[in-house]
Amino acid sequence: MIEIIGLIAAIILPFWNIPLIVRIQKRRSCEDISLYWVFGVWACLILMVPSGLMSSDLVFKVFTIVNFILFSVVVIQVVRFRLRK
Repeated sequence: MIEIIGLIAAIILPFWNIPLIVRIQKRRSCEDISLYWVFGVWACLILMVPSGLMSSDLVFKVFTIVNFILFSVVVIQVVRFRLRK
């Protein structure tokens, strides 16, 4: 039961990136988001991906994949709107 709850949380938690993506799109701005923060978090996720993919722990594996994909969309949005300046 604990692993099922953890798996559900691992899938849901990264989806909190979606409101950030939507907010950037609606405002057509990401000035309040630090590039250091975005690339720092993304670099950590990139470094975590190999470990997540090799892990036998399903919760960690799913969280790593979903979080990397959704946060990569955040990075794309931030870079896209910063380049428009």
